[in-house]
Amino acid sequence: MDPQLTSIQPGGGVVIRLELAWGFVRRLWLKTFRRGYVKRMAALRQGDSNGCPHEVLDPRDVKFHRNQPGYWWKPEDDPFTGRDRLPFARVGLAELLVFSVLTWGSAAALAWWLVSASPASPLNWAGWLGVVLLLAVAVIIAWFFRNPNRVPPDDGDAVLSPADGTVVEIREIEHDEYIEGPAVLIGIFLSLFNVHVNRSPRPARVIGLSYRRGKFLNAGRPEASQENEQLAVRLEETGGSERPLIVRQITGLVARRIVCWLKPGDTLSAGEVFGMIKLGSRTELVLPREEGLELSVELGQVVRAGTSVMASFPSAPKEGHAS
Repeated sequence: MDPQLTSIQPGGGVVIRLELAWGFVRRLWLKTFRRGYVKRMAALRQGDSNGCPHEVLDPRDVKFHRNQPGYWWKPEDDPFTGRDRLPFARVGLAELLVFSVLTWGSAAALAWWLVSASPASPLNWAGWLGVVLLLAVAVIIAWFFRNPNRVPPDDGDAVLSPADGTVVEIREIEHDEYIEGPAVLIGIFLSLFNVHVNRSPRPARVIGLSYRRGKFLNAGRPEASQENEQLAVRLEETGGSERPLIVRQITGLVARRIVCWLKPGDTLSAGEVFGMIKLGSRTELVLPREEGLELSVELGQVVRAGTSVMASFPSAPKEGHAS
């Protein structure tokens, strides 16, 4: 595990600091006024150590440290699992709330001022245009944080897209250190209007993660792959093949917050959500260039995470691979 990955959002941010501050207040309130609840949640808690830098009273306290070994709760004992069924990414709910308050609140305040202003100004149309623009921004932000339900195709050979977006790069690599041989890289650009959650391309086990700070270039530029802040998830297929794969989350000009809650040893099903990149960005998929690999995408093609087939491997397990 990369020592830099002490939380699921290694780049930090204003909203995460607000959430952590609120968590301190919430824990103080729970210990003061809801001692029975705190005692009950402690009895249901699993694990024998605290992997968080603060006290853990209920599942909300491990939200930003799910990538660390430590306390956890079974789904049936977690009173907040209903949030996972919302049509929005749970890790983006705080941003959605903050931006919604700012945009909707500003639009309402401006509209009230325009209606109550006396006498009416001939430039009122500019104010109403501002109201419309604020509401449009609010809708775009809500659209960005959506997390639609996806049903992966029933194809055991398929490699699914790890992200929504447009294929902007398909490149052969002579030798990849983790793949241990030649590989194929497929780059996907995510615009502001794409779904931004990332999904596993195959049933796999997490072997390792590495995080690198960097620039925030336009994610559509080829050099963004090398220079921008990024987090690489190294996977190994389950089911007998033990084929290595890499999914790389890369920030963009606007998107500067990578989220990934995986840790080594975690297992993923095909199409399972494991993170997101907040606002426009780039996701890369690296596959071993082995005999029988068939690419199913081309440059400019629009793909959807968890449903679009990027490539396929032969059904027979690859023999002789050292993982």
